[in-house]
Amino acid sequence: MSTSTESPVSVAPRRVFSRWAALAVLCAGTLMTILDGNIVTVAMPAIQSDLGFSAPGLAWVVNAYLIPFGGLLLLVGRLGDLVGRRRMFTSGLAVFTAASVLCGVADERAVLIAARALQGVGGAMTSAVVLGMVVALFPQGREQAAAIAVFSAVGAAGGALGTFLGGALTQAFGWHWIFLINLPIGVVALVAAVRVLADDRPDPGAGFARNADHVGAALITGALTLTVYVIVGSGERAAGRTLSLSALALALLAGFVVRQARAARPLLRLGLFRSRLLSGANAVQILMIATMYGFQFIGALYLQRVLGHDELTTGLAFLPAPVVIGVLMVGLSARVVSRFGGHRVLLSGLVLITVGMALLSRAPENGVYMTDVLPPMLLLAVGFAAAMPTLTGMAMSGAREEDAGLASGLFNTTQVVGGSLGLAGLSVLAAGRTDTLLGEGAGVVAATAEGYQLAFRVAAVIAAGALGVAAVVLRTPRQKT
Repeated sequence: MSTSTESPVSVAPRRVFSRWAALAVLCAGTLMTILDGNIVTVAMPAIQSDLGFSAPGLAWVVNAYLIPFGGLLLLVGRLGDLVGRRRMFTSGLAVFTAASVLCGVADERAVLIAARALQGVGGAMTSAVVLGMVVALFPQGREQAAAIAVFSAVGAAGGALGTFLGGALTQAFGWHWIFLINLPIGVVALVAAVRVLADDRPDPGAGFARNADHVGAALITGALTLTVYVIVGSGERAAGRTLSLSALALALLAGFVVRQARAARPLLRLGLFRSRLLSGANAVQILMIATMYGFQFIGALYLQRVLGHDELTTGLAFLPAPVVIGVLMVGLSARVVSRFGGHRVLLSGLVLITVGMALLSRAPENGVYMTDVLPPMLLLAVGFAAAMPTLTGMAMSGAREEDAGLASGLFNTTQVVGGSLGLAGLSVLAAGRTDTLLGEGAGVVAATAEGYQLAFRVAAVIAAGALGVAAVVLRTPRQKT
């Protein structure tokens, strides 16, 4: 990756504090979108009761956010390169904050789902360009590793923190506040972004109207949106319809690839995927995030439906994870990578994640949090803290500076796809096993526990797959291909 001083989001080099202040603003914007992806989970029963959602309809409180979020990341990442990443980031903050207020005041099902979709659009605009901005602010190796560690810590801790905040806010004030809390955070972040982030508007000749591949943009947005839609709704529709939609998504993706190979100014340079680091890191991330998102969702259900915890207790039970992740990523990650090498640290982290999921697969019907949940959860937290910053650095180092926004959007896209696959696939497996056992006469709690055990076993296999891909594909992480 180029280290040109003409950084697209550079600030005055004499003011080192300004760069870290800019990083804080970027982290705050990212934290909002990540929190919102998880904060809803614990509040779902309250939302269902208040607005009268059916069980299938309730899933769309999550799906309406995920579909535009995952579908637009790659497109808005490239748009950020063309029209300015600061402009894209601040516009996304404004859209996301306004949509959060609409969610918070919603008193009808349709209004909430529409507002959640608008949140997904704002979340994509905010998230897609952030990594590109971070690596441009910190072009040097050691500083960049430290900045990525901080950014990754915020993102990773935010996911688990969302579960806690969702339970606490819902129980104390009602589900509306899981959305309204974004208003003060969003306003402060937006004002700070305007003041701290330097304007990175490109030359007029590099504008979207003249340089963007509009046909390619339509094809990839349609393909990604349909892919996320197929994944998140796979358990709710007939197999034939799922196959038809999957085929259409593949056809759109194939059309996009052909278009990029022939377009004079492609939206996505296919040569970008020649980088072993970029392609391999994204492949590993899909598998790793599928495992971790599956744990967050299935783990929360295990605590509530098997161990009998309420929303607040469930949220508190997850708190050790973000604390461990934050401390290790910020305090140790860059130094450990510098001493032992990124590849070794990544593999060690994936080993811990695999072991943690394998231990969770033994969580029994009469389990105890301190012995059956907390130890494997801490292994997952340590493993993720080791793996994620290294993986992020590998993905971004495999892209040129002018493609940083696109690479950032791609990395976030694979994160959403991995999370969606983990949630949908593991949930379907758990529900199927539970239904089978109930049909055979098993008790509700016992059948539910065994369904979750199956999901955790499959998650352990997925984590082992991530370990294998990382061991083979990323075995020379310091060397670009």
